[in-house]
Amino acid sequence: MTGQVATTMTRRALLAVMLLGPPLAACAPPRSAQAQAPDPLVALAVAARADAALAAAVIAGTPDLAGRVGPLRDARTEHAAALEAEVARQAGSTAIAAPPRPTSTPGAATVDALRRSVAAAGEKAGQVALSADAHRVGLVASVAACCTTYAALLG
Repeated sequence: MTGQVATTMTRRALLAVMLLGPPLAACAPPRSAQAQAPDPLVALAVAARADAALAAAVIAGTPDLAGRVGPLRDARTEHAAALEAEVARQAGSTAIAAPPRPTSTPGAATVDALRRSVAAAGEKAGQVALSADAHRVGLVASVAACCTTYAALLG
């Protein structure tokens, strides 16, 4: 009879763990630093908005470059919108938080400054793509390829 009591206690303990384990685990702090890390796509979206603003400033300062720089401005605006939508989707939110407004320095609106900024954005997006999950890798790799191509065309 002693063996039967031990089996009953083990079943009760197992049942208690099964019923109370998940609710108690939900109260625990996150286990990984990755869960607390900011979404890397947010920085990519902010950079895209900054590049679009810089491209618009280049066009305003040198209207002759509109045909060359306008498509880049449009592409970077689309990148920002797509990246922000993905961040919202991943967060389970339908509202997209307004990203910080890019700051621009007077006199910094040159084609060379735009080329450097877009090249840096392409490099950063390429790094993010290497660790992106399957749902995001296509978007991020596309941003990286587009930025790298525009940087080469502006050079």
